[in-house]
Amino acid sequence: MIEVTIASIRVSLMSQNRIVELREEGGDRILPIWIGPFEAESITLQLQSVDVPRPLTHDLLKSVIETLGGEVLHILISGLEKSTYFARIVLDVDGDTIEVDSRPSDAIALAVRVNAPIYVAEEVMDQAGLRPEEEVRLNEQETQGGDQPVADEDLGAFKDLIEGLDLDTLLGN
Repeated sequence: MIEVTIASIRVSLMSQNRIVELREEGGDRILPIWIGPFEAESITLQLQSVDVPRPLTHDLLKSVIETLGGEVLHILISGLEKSTYFARIVLDVDGDTIEVDSRPSDAIALAVRVNAPIYVAEEVMDQAGLRPEEEVRLNEQETQGGDQPVADEDLGAFKDLIEGLDLDTLLGN
């Protein structure tokens, strides 16, 4: 397991989703994970020590765990399958270690509330971790809207449409 910290939460220019970047402790790799806007807000509010008038879902989860006598030992980003990350919340309940399946965003939001360490499985970091030069390329793709070069054959229908346009008629000439 590799311990990580939250390096940043970024807004995607392509969608309403956010990216939480987890930075490897004592290393230079970043693990970017796409998360929803509500989870990003929940994490950000806690990191910035913003008080909310009513408990958020992650505050409720913290309260339930503590009320039942449990303690969050750590969270683990445990797997990556087909671009989907998986996480485990590791609890101590009456001396027993219990692991609960979770989305990474919810596990991270809980971890920041209870000051629990965040870990990433080594195989996940090896598979998806980015080094600084790779992160620059990721940022460039975001800035450009994630555009990738498109082959001419992928533009078939659009190419026919554009070639068939009569600009003189469209411009009233």
